Amino acid sequence: MQALAFRTLLYRYFFFGWLYKDVSRGSVFERAAAWRHNRDNANWLLTYFRRWTWCGLACYGLGSLAELALNSPGLSMLFYVPGALVVPGNAVIAACWIGLKVLPASI
Repeated sequence: MQALAFRTLLYRYFFFGWLYKDVSRGSVFERAAAWRHNRDNANWLLTYFRRWTWCGLACYGLGSLAELALNSPGLSMLFYVPGALVVPGNAVIAACWIGLKVLPASI
């Protein structure tokens, strides 16, 4: 088995799109199989939610350190903005998880 490149591993560590199949293409049976596959992989969304939450908290911590200890608001901005972008990302992850695990199957 061939080892994956570091950037591929990093992408897969933070983004979950590679785990799921497109439900809008194929026959009815292929779409139903893709939906079941996506529902089976929905438990991984909570792992991605935790990863993004910890990265956001780390960014906020580094931003506050840069702002308070180093007295550098420009440097703190480099940490606060990615930390703030974690919130809508986690909202998308939560919506996907609710759609796949909590709501009844629509197919």
